[in-house]
Amino acid sequence: MTDPRLAIVEHTRRLADAAAAAGPEAPVPTAPGWTVTELVEHLGQTQHWAAEIIERRITDPAQLPAEMAELPADPGAWPAWLAGSAQRFADACTEEALEAPVFNASGDERTGGRFWMSSMLNEAVVHGFDGENAAGRPPQVAPDVAAALITNHLKMLTSPTWAMFRAESAQAIQGTGQTLALRATDADDAWLIERRPDGAAWQPGAHEADVTVSGPAGELLLTLTRRLPLTAVTVDGDAALIQHWLDNTAHVAG
Repeated sequence: MTDPRLAIVEHTRRLADAAAAAGPEAPVPTAPGWTVTELVEHLGQTQHWAAEIIERRITDPAQLPAEMAELPADPGAWPAWLAGSAQRFADACTEEALEAPVFNASGDERTGGRFWMSSMLNEAVVHGFDGENAAGRPPQVAPDVAAALITNHLKMLTSPTWAMFRAESAQAIQGTGQTLALRATDADDAWLIERRPDGAAWQPGAHEADVTVSGPAGELLLTLTRRLPLTAVTVDGDAALIQHWLDNTAHVAG
């Protein structure tokens, strides 16, 4: 797979380019209520914040950074500021840091460093698309990057932290055995979701299901994060199942 650190830097650069083209006050249709200014501020601040967690090897959530980096007032300085935030995070993710004890906000089996790297890749790609959408540009997500983020998305939705802090969503995606299959048509990746009484679970691989959603990995990712409409992909089977899943697993804008 493409090195996630390089992908974070590249997608952050694309957001910077799109922000310059759209203008600071332009609305962001796929992140309602946000302007391009707020989009740029969010991504840069989040990257600096996560980099500090890894740099300081923070393991106690009570010690998480309390201050956020300041967005430059001059939009002309934003590309360099964003580039600096992305590079700082990428540099923090050394091989040693990725295996070191660091707080993992999802509470799953990953090391904290690997959790934050996946999370920041997701931020750069999804919010990068938000910026490209605001500028009227088509999305550009490599299939292997998109596939890795679909896996990350499913890990997040089935993690202990999601059940704790997004209880309404976690309860809504429970079921009595309904199954949803996702298949990337431009990558050798597929996923099966099962809505069990004790919560949703997932596994990799191609399986028969009550509903199958297929399409390029990038379109699948952007549909799952509600950046593209369901019509962007192909749905075979019980469409109400995937619509219910989407309605209850929205990617939070902020």
